[in-house]
Amino acid sequence: MFALKLRKIGNSLGVVLPKEALASLKTHEGDVIYLTESPDGGYRITPLNEEFTEQFKEAERIMREDRDALRELAKR
Repeated sequence: MFALKLRKIGNSLGVVLPKEALASLKTHEGDVIYLTESPDGGYRITPLNEEFTEQFKEAERIMREDRDALRELAKR
C-alpha cells in the first residue's frame, strides 16, 4: 500500500504515483491510465480501458456470428 498526497496542479488536485506503482502498471510518461469505481465503493487505477475492452469483445462476437453477411457487405 502507498500513501499518496494530494497536490495542487493548476486549479485541480493531483497525485504522484510512486515509481514502483508505475512499473507494476507498465506505464510511462504520456500514457493514459483509467480510474474506475470498484464494486466495494473504492477506486481502481488500471492502464486498460475496461469499457472499450467489453465493447471490443461484443464487436468480435457480432463479427463471428454475422461473418457471412459482413463478407457480402464488404464486396459492395
